[in-house]
Amino acid sequence: MSVSSLRLSTVAKASSAAFNKQFVPAAAVGSARYYSSKVKDLKGRLAELIPEKQEEVKAVRKQFGDKKLGDVTVDMAYGGMRGVKSMIWEGSVLDSEEGIRFRGKTIPECQAQLPKAEGGEEPLPEALFWLLVTGEVPTQEQVKSLSAEWAARASIPSFVQELIDRCPNTLHPMSQFSLAVNALQHDSQFAKAYAKGLNKTQYWDLTYEDSMDLIAKLPLVAARIYRNIYKDGKLPSIEADKDYSYNFSKLLGYADNEDFVELMRLYLTIHSDHEGGNVSAHTTHLVGSALSDPYLSFAAGLNGLAGPLHGLANQEVLRWIMKMRDSLGSTEVSDQQIKDYLWSTLKAGQVVPGYGHAVLRKTDPRYAAQREFALKHLPDDGLFKLVSQVYNIAPGVLTEHGKTKNPYPNVDAHSGVLLQHYGFVEQNYYTVLFGVSRALGVLSQLIWDRALGMPLERPKSYSTEYIKKMFSS
Repeated sequence: MSVSSLRLSTVAKASSAAFNKQFVPAAAVGSARYYSSKVKDLKGRLAELIPEKQEEVKAVRKQFGDKKLGDVTVDMAYGGMRGVKSMIWEGSVLDSEEGIRFRGKTIPECQAQLPKAEGGEEPLPEALFWLLVTGEVPTQEQVKSLSAEWAARASIPSFVQELIDRCPNTLHPMSQFSLAVNALQHDSQFAKAYAKGLNKTQYWDLTYEDSMDLIAKLPLVAARIYRNIYKDGKLPSIEADKDYSYNFSKLLGYADNEDFVELMRLYLTIHSDHEGGNVSAHTTHLVGSALSDPYLSFAAGLNGLAGPLHGLANQEVLRWIMKMRDSLGSTEVSDQQIKDYLWSTLKAGQVVPGYGHAVLRKTDPRYAAQREFALKHLPDDGLFKLVSQVYNIAPGVLTEHGKTKNPYPNVDAHSGVLLQHYGFVEQNYYTVLFGVSRALGVLSQLIWDRALGMPLERPKSYSTEYIKKMFSS
């Protein structure tokens, strides 16, 4: 038995007795469950938490296993399963009115409570990852340690470098990104151990190791793609004493701009997780349920993220805004001109990109966080002013139009304008940034999927003919 397995076994026995047979609601647990203990290592803290969570899940299933979460209608089945309550996702929950909460914390609460870089104002993605994994707010020292660990794990094999370098510049950055992540699977610790015979109690351990390695390597992979397509193909070195966002910004060539680094910290934090039903999250979870390792699972999620209705949407928003600016001849336009342009878009049978959401029925808090950043750092930017003007006018037009359930902006309505301001103009690459961020959310959940023994996902399906027979009689 490995040291980590022995530690887990010991902790599990003590934890099981403590939990007894009673289900204890999360709100009743002491504050120690929400703020990190003195344990400095993330994996060590996770090993302590897993047996507690395992007992909690057993108790919840025993007490509430026969309770109904909701009914499924035929419309839901044909409508992309929207609203079907059928997944467990520990890291975040999306409320239609108030938006996302990461382990119960709103975005403003995360901005206030999570550790920041020295002199910085935005939360560090490392801190958000710790929160997603443990449910606890880490200390500054713990976050610094995690930054150093990711920097130490960051190198990528030479054959993966060569694979990326051989890709033609015409191959979309997301295709290259997915390709490289699949290639990194060559070194999957989970896959190699499973092939030799791996005890189920150790699944989480090697899933954790793979996830940490993959997250650490993503900036180098993503930056290599960026530099090859848009720059000279040369990359600077990672600085071991710097945070994840700083190093990513440096690899991209933007570390000299402190505001851009701050934007990247905010961007990677707020795009990380959006509960489990979105395409990239659900796909990663689904593929992972087959015991595919984190590399294969996340690569599948990236392929979903690359779609126009998911991560690709932010560049479509920017293109629409710039097309509006060019059509109207300026960013200094009247409200009526914008209103007319919105109506012309709708009457042409097109959607207003960046508005509406499958779940949300209010302004996306992620949009609000980016808007606050813009008001602080680039209040006089022409495109930002235009986005703000649309923000004030579009909900009324969409409400009058009557075909949009949520007439308010989502996260994609703002991010492209912020990147443009700092000279990061390569729109085809924007979804890669989203992908680096989304890894934090989906991989933290994949670790818990293995720790909780989540089974192969296999929902029941029906044909149209079968549904007709079910209800015609």
